[in-house]
Amino acid sequence: MPHRSDEIGVGENVGINSSVTAQDMRRPSSWELKEAKRRLPSSQVALRSEQRKPFSFDRPFHAAIAQSTMGISPAALIQTYTDWALHLLLSPDKQVELSERALRQWIRLSEYCLRASIDPGAAFCIDPLPQDRRFAGEGWRHWPFNLFQQSFLLTQQWWHKAMTNVYGVSEHHEDVLSFLARQILDVMSPTNFPFANPDVIDATIHHGGSNFWRGALNFLEDARSFAAGDKPAGSEAFEVGRDVAVTPGKVIYRNRLIELIQYAPMTEEVHPEPILIVPAWIMKYYILDLSPENSLVRYLVSHGYTVFMISWKNPGKEDRDLGLDDYRRLGLMAAMKAIGEITPARVHCVGYCLGGTLLALAAAAMARTGDRRIRSITLFAAQVDFTEAGELMLFIDEAQVSLLEDMMAENGYLDTKQLAGAFQFLRSNDLIWSAIIRSYMLGERPGMVDLMAWNADPTRLPYRMHSEYLRNLFLDNDLAEGRFVIEGHPISLRDIRTPIFAVSTVSDHIAPWRSVYKIQMLTDADVTFVLSNGGHNAGIVSPPGHPRRHYQIATHKERQNYIDPDAWQEAAATREGAWWPEWVDWLGKLSAPVTVPPPMGAPNKGYAAPWDAPGSYVMEP
Repeated sequence: MPHRSDEIGVGENVGINSSVTAQDMRRPSSWELKEAKRRLPSSQVALRSEQRKPFSFDRPFHAAIAQSTMGISPAALIQTYTDWALHLLLSPDKQVELSERALRQWIRLSEYCLRASIDPGAAFCIDPLPQDRRFAGEGWRHWPFNLFQQSFLLTQQWWHKAMTNVYGVSEHHEDVLSFLARQILDVMSPTNFPFANPDVIDATIHHGGSNFWRGALNFLEDARSFAAGDKPAGSEAFEVGRDVAVTPGKVIYRNRLIELIQYAPMTEEVHPEPILIVPAWIMKYYILDLSPENSLVRYLVSHGYTVFMISWKNPGKEDRDLGLDDYRRLGLMAAMKAIGEITPARVHCVGYCLGGTLLALAAAAMARTGDRRIRSITLFAAQVDFTEAGELMLFIDEAQVSLLEDMMAENGYLDTKQLAGAFQFLRSNDLIWSAIIRSYMLGERPGMVDLMAWNADPTRLPYRMHSEYLRNLFLDNDLAEGRFVIEGHPISLRDIRTPIFAVSTVSDHIAPWRSVYKIQMLTDADVTFVLSNGGHNAGIVSPPGHPRRHYQIATHKERQNYIDPDAWQEAAATREGAWWPEWVDWLGKLSAPVTVPPPMGAPNKGYAAPWDAPGSYVMEP
């Protein structure tokens, strides 16, 4: 029987001698199957959800389950709970420890209640975690609300101890269970109940109950917007092309996946080396071109740089088979080719989040073939090693990815609602419960700003690309471990010797800074690393003049010994203000003296500029 190109087995397709021996007749191990799969170009490897019978019931059944569980695998949850429960059942020492802890905590709470009844200013028996701001109000220090919050915090601490350090439970299952227990407890927090929250009670007394009336109106308005698929209230004040994404420019190139924007110069002379920005396609590009005072693009153009921006098409069902390599070829490499027709200078390449990961793998492939068009690499909150990718890893294991693949296979993409829900779930206190309290109990509408309006304009992810991303990068960590294949050959980040400027943020829950930091030990390049305060988005959109901004910075030379993240954080210089000027100075040292700006596009070479920025792809819902 001839071999099919999408099957994995022994034979010529995986580079093994096709003559059959007794050794070949044995069943290949799972490790051998994985290694054989990695030798094949990605285009020859069918996704797991496509390897079923044509009329399989599994996929639609699993897709229906995923829709009802918000994409969370029941099988993964059952495995997690069973692992913990059985090992706890078989650990009498842990059971005794938890019983003793419960008794000690009950005694501590009783003592506190007695002290607080005499002295209202008595010290708490347990303090909230530094990042927990739910009980910061003065009302939580008074009876009976102090009892509510102390009881809750002690209960939360007990459950954390119950979910962790159970001998025999896998680390992944322990992390998942701790996270889920925290989410369940957060639902039961006294802050979420109007008659147990002193801030809500004070507001009700002060406003005569009208806060609940305004909250009801806010709820109905949000429910109507959600049902109609509209953006949140206030977003209309930030229209794309009118209020945000207004830096003047032209779309000089378009294919089925990208529009390439070239921005008009704002200075009489510019550095010869242009800047190409590769944003993540999990977001609309204009996060880097918000309102003029918050626009990174305008900041760069005003400092004498020619800036190009990739605007990704929002994929639909017809784009289901677009893979990671399509984003590399039709996205970054197509943009590099267009820029090369406009100016012969080498390019400063910038990648944000997933766009930074794409830039890293493309740069490694270019370095392997001797392509020297990249002058420098800048990575904004971008990971290349995914072994410590934060709480996102809680949702990524074989059971979870398989369920997501079946859900995406039915739609052809991962929907915006699943993406937004997953990110909100990671920070439920800040993004869900605090918003509910403020909008529906206090009756307040937080003022809309450009970054919030952008966040309400999400995108979709193609089925094949997202599956490859989850499996090859998150599950298998192929990029960091030298197994990621481009054009038939594995690539290595060690081949990158171009100077790197890597930016991460302290409060990033999507790309934790210690994970981003690993770029320093995975490349043979000089790496200037910046750690800014803020989160995944606010820490990057950090223009000069922004209040309360500070950052740390240090450069690791190619031949210097490795410094671990904690030692780096202790030794790196701390500077007040935004890091954008620091980056522009770094770019300037790698750029030639200024000269006349290049032309807008290259019409004689097929790169005309007939459309004004921001183009049409960013407008697509």
